[in-house]
Amino acid sequence: MKSIYLVLDMQNDLIHPEGASGKSPMAEQVKSRDIIAHTAAAIATARAKGIPVAFIRVAFSDDHREANPASQVFGPIAKNGILKLSQWGSAVHEALAPQAQDWEIIKHRVSPFYSTRLELLLRREGIERIYCSGVSTQAVVQATVRDAHDRDFDVVLLEDCCAAPSAQEHANSVASISRFCRVADSVTAFETDQPSQ
Repeated sequence: MKSIYLVLDMQNDLIHPEGASGKSPMAEQVKSRDIIAHTAAAIATARAKGIPVAFIRVAFSDDHREANPASQVFGPIAKNGILKLSQWGSAVHEALAPQAQDWEIIKHRVSPFYSTRLELLLRREGIERIYCSGVSTQAVVQATVRDAHDRDFDVVLLEDCCAAPSAQEHANSVASISRFCRVADSVTAFETDQPSQ
C-alpha cells in the first residue's frame, strides 16, 4: 500500500515562539507536548521508509483576498494580517526543514482537500494510506481525517505530533475521530510500511 505523510499547518505564525500565536495556549501545548521534535522525527522516519512528505500550509495573498472576513476562523486572520504567503509567518517551522522533493499544498480553508490539488496528486501517485499530524487537532487534523476517510483512504493519525489549545480539547478531538482512522504515535506508526525499492 503506497503511503504519504501529511504535515498539517506547522507554520511559524501558529507554532513558533516568535510567531503571531507564540504566546497562545496552543503554542504552550506545542511546547509542552514537544510536538516539533516529534514531528521532525516522524518526517525523518517517513523519508527513511521512502514515504513522501507533504507540507500543508494555510496561507493567503497579502491582502487576504481568499479569506472569508465573516468566518470565525479566517476573519481574525485577515484582520490581524497573519499567514501571508509572502511572509515568514506562513512558512513551515525551520526545524522541520522541507526538502526539494517534498510536496507543498497551499490551502485557504480548514480542510486540505477543499479547492486544492491535493486529491489530484494523491490519485495520480496511487496513494492509498495517509499518515497525518499537525495543529490544531480540533481543526485541520479533524478535517483531514474525516475528509480522507470519506475519500476511501486508509488514515493513520500520529497523535503525539498533534496539539490543540488545551490538553482536553486535543483528547476530545482524538476521541471524536478515532473511529475514522488508526491512532498511533511517531515511534511505531510507520512500522508496517516497507521501504520503497
